[in-house]
Amino acid sequence: MNKRYNLIYWVATGLLAVGMVAQGVAQVVHTAGYAAIMTHLGYPLYFLTIIGTGKLLGTVAILLPGFQLLKEWAYAGFFFVMSGAATSHLATGESVTAVLPSLVLLSLIVVSWQFRPADRKVSSLNPFQRDEQATVSTAA
Repeated sequence: MNKRYNLIYWVATGLLAVGMVAQGVAQVVHTAGYAAIMTHLGYPLYFLTIIGTGKLLGTVAILLPGFQLLKEWAYAGFFFVMSGAATSHLATGESVTAVLPSLVLLSLIVVSWQFRPADRKVSSLNPFQRDEQATVSTAA
């Protein structure tokens, strides 16, 4: 990976981590602002604890080395939560400014995932995929 991709990855991932931790903590402690948003959107307040805890754990998963499959799940969870947030805001007729934080974090999720280094990617999602090099060497 070249230095430019590495820089893009770490800037996007750093901003994503800060955003997710800030939201996660605010959601877990049920700040008045998030409670009002959830009530306005029609969701029960216990969703704040579930979503906030998921954001905090997902941030840890993305930042720690290793655990490539767990990282994929964390990125997927982030993507679904933030796209769901944007859709919920739009469905209730809110302005674009209310949707903007969700869209910014959604963009950071995509950029971080796209530019992640090879050692942070799952090499194969198919556990039954055969290693072609091993097949060739054993056949010889």
